[in-house]
Parts: sequence; C-alpha cells; structure tokens
Amino acid sequence: MGSLVWRVMGAGAAVLGAAVGQRLVGAGWRAATGEAPPDNPNHLDEVSWREAVAFSALTGLVVNAARVIATRKAAQYYTQSAGHLPPPMVKDDPQDAPG
Repeated sequence: MGSLVWRVMGAGAAVLGAAVGQRLVGAGWRAATGEAPPDNPNHLDEVSWREAVAFSALTGLVVNAARVIATRKAAQYYTQSAGHLPPPMVKDDPQDAPG
C-alpha cells in the first residue's frame, strides 16, 4: 500500500467521521432542547447568541472528535493491512534532523 491509498482512505474516513458527527450533533441537540438544530447559527433574527455559541461549540467538539476517531481507525486498518503506518503518520526520528 502506498501514499495514494492512504490519501483516499484518510480523506474518506475524515468525511465519513464528519458526517457521522453532524448527525450525532443534530440528534443530541433535538434530545437536549426538543427543537431542531439551527440551520445557520449566524442568523441573528432566528438564533440567540447563547444558542449559536452552544451549537457551534458542540458541533466543533463532536465533529472533530468523530473525524479523529475515524482517521485513527482507518490508520489502524491500513497498518494491519500494509504492515506499517501510513506515510503521513510516521513521526520523524529526532536523530534524522539536521544539525
């Protein structure tokens, strides 16, 4: 497996993770507030500041966490299949640094 395979897998995992995260946020928002999540938190006449900030913070937290989880799972699968970490996830060896 090469770098191109990882790019496809990593991007796909990130997109899938973000989509799952968005659905989780929507479901959680409905469960917590009893209302549909805001379509656009920036609409001043439809969404209060408090609601906009809470929704944005929740979305950022959940979506990014879901992306990290999905990407790490994809890397784990890649590692099991290829026998090594995906190239972008290999930490540079400090001994290889110039100087």
